[in-house]
Amino acid sequence: MSQTDKVHQTPTAILKGPEDKVNLTCSHTVSNYYMILWYQQSAQNTALKLIGYVRYTSPAVEDSFKGRFDVSGDAAANKMAYLHFPKVTEAEDSAVYFCAASEAQCFTIPSLLYKNPL
Repeated sequence: MSQTDKVHQTPTAILKGPEDKVNLTCSHTVSNYYMILWYQQSAQNTALKLIGYVRYTSPAVEDSFKGRFDVSGDAAANKMAYLHFPKVTEAEDSAVYFCAASEAQCFTIPSLLYKNPL
């Protein structure tokens, strides 16, 4: 079984209108992976943009998505994470959303971190 067979996202397809609420779920079965990440790929900008992630039980949302998206879950024990949109508000919200599981990484030297500009 490949690693892609061990990560599942539901629902696999969804159609919502303006002001609708959206909830996506991601789960995995990789025993030593304690991080689940959420990405957005919009038609306007096909680059994958990191929305946020759950590392063990600690969620984080990237600054450009704060206030529009919420990330929660337990990537350690339950191996599940959730992406919530309180309401669809922007054209870029109409997009493809991906989740991924990863080993939890810990960076201790902030100067070595680099975020792609949006």
